[in-house]
Amino acid sequence: MIRLVYSAPELPAALQGLRIFERGWLSANNVLLLGEQDHPGAALIDTGHASHVDQTVALVKQGLQGQSLRCVVNTHLHSDHCGGNAGLQRAFSAPVFIPPGGFEAVRVWDAGALSYRATGQTCERFEVHGSLRPGESFLWGERRWDILAAPGHDPDAIMLFDAAHGVLISGDALWENGFGVVFPELDGDHAFDDVAAVLQQIETLNVQWVIPGHGAPFADVSSALARAHSRLARFRESPADHALHAAKVLLKFHLLEVQGQSLSALHLWVGDTPLMRSIWISLGRPFASIHLWCDFLVKTLVDRGVLLHLDGAVSNPPSDV
Repeated sequence: MIRLVYSAPELPAALQGLRIFERGWLSANNVLLLGEQDHPGAALIDTGHASHVDQTVALVKQGLQGQSLRCVVNTHLHSDHCGGNAGLQRAFSAPVFIPPGGFEAVRVWDAGALSYRATGQTCERFEVHGSLRPGESFLWGERRWDILAAPGHDPDAIMLFDAAHGVLISGDALWENGFGVVFPELDGDHAFDDVAAVLQQIETLNVQWVIPGHGAPFADVSSALARAHSRLARFRESPADHALHAAKVLLKFHLLEVQGQSLSALHLWVGDTPLMRSIWISLGRPFASIHLWCDFLVKTLVDRGVLLHLDGAVSNPPSDV
């Protein structure tokens, strides 16, 4: 699913001039900030998943309307946000700027430090040209964007805030109905406090519109924050629920990437993916084997209509393809 939210008369003034590509859940949303006469060239925020790179390049070419792509910016380095970086570099020769915490890991391409090996996810190697440090500001698309630290979902994540228009590009720190999996918690780090601090920081800002990493832009920020706080409270009360939720998310993300796989192949993927195995261990090794636990996860997602299981194969519903 792709929804193009172009600048149009019916859009609120705060979003005029932005090109927002609302993607399906495998690929994060892309935000294209077009330049003006005094500041030519566009900036692209996040680039989607590697499997959608051709689609992303085509969307950006359409959205540029003859402008050059001045740079690519990543809110964080999960594969659904930066998987298209390499393809964008090939297509546009655009420099890439990332949060500072991952700079050295990207430069030498340490897939372990970048989480791709641990999560069993795909990201093509790309070149990095600079970092975006919290506290700095940049002029993109005739708007000044403040770089804000947003640890929690990812310890090095950032958000971008246009204070003049009240627009927050939140990445996975805040969605309309929650926030991204708090991955550091799965590694034994205490990051729920970071999530709470970021939500409190957003409350102090005069945010009129949020462009999240996933889902449509929204204006009812107070309700979204209330839902996020409620979700965080549940996870604080039961970290095991958060870990189980994370396992389901990782499994669904994998199926979105491959679209379909035999149950036996899925057993192998779960057993060979370090983070899935560590979650299983942290939950007390439920069921007699990790493969039976995989069957439980699949059944849970099938019962919710999130996956299909037919004739020994597991796949996504047609609406997710």
